[in-house]
Amino acid sequence: MTIAITRTDLDAGGFRAAARRTTDAVAARRMLALALVMEGQNRTEAACAAGMDRQTLRDWVHRYNAQGLHGLTNRPNRGAPKRKLTAAQEAEVADWVRAGPTWQVHKVVRWRCCDLRDEIARHFDITMHERTVGKLLARLNFSRVSVRPRHPEQDLEAQQAHKKTSPISSAQSFPSMHGTSPSSSGGKMKRASASRAA
Repeated sequence: MTIAITRTDLDAGGFRAAARRTTDAVAARRMLALALVMEGQNRTEAACAAGMDRQTLRDWVHRYNAQGLHGLTNRPNRGAPKRKLTAAQEAEVADWVRAGPTWQVHKVVRWRCCDLRDEIARHFDITMHERTVGKLLARLNFSRVSVRPRHPEQDLEAQQAHKKTSPISSAQSFPSMHGTSPSSSGGKMKRASASRAA
């Protein structure tokens, strides 16, 4: 079943221009999907190109028909709990994560959610659950994957001394094929017998 965009205030070019102007990446993707529909692509192709399924695209077309371009943005979640940290406090937490902990003060070599939870409570006097801290880090675009931390008390001189005394594999252990006896495939060929030549 085809879907029809009944509003006439925007054509395909208008949708693409609106997608370039908006700072809402999700709404921009929906605008581009509707632009593809306006250009004649079927629902499956347009939905796939915009990273959604056919039914979702159909729902957004109905939202646009009813509410216009504003209908393509997500509605605010009125039931969502209020954030405990202000934007400035969240930015400060992000700075902590980028800088990393100080061993002498925090007694850890890298932040865990429980460590940040305790630091937030100490610094801001705000109690947060460890899972809430994890969601905060995800919202701040921090990944759980990190490089292995360097312990502040590790002996770098001992590591360098170990590197100097460790045996180094030499290229002579793997001699080149040049100069060796010719292989059966690369050696001289036997002269054909006279009977075969005839």
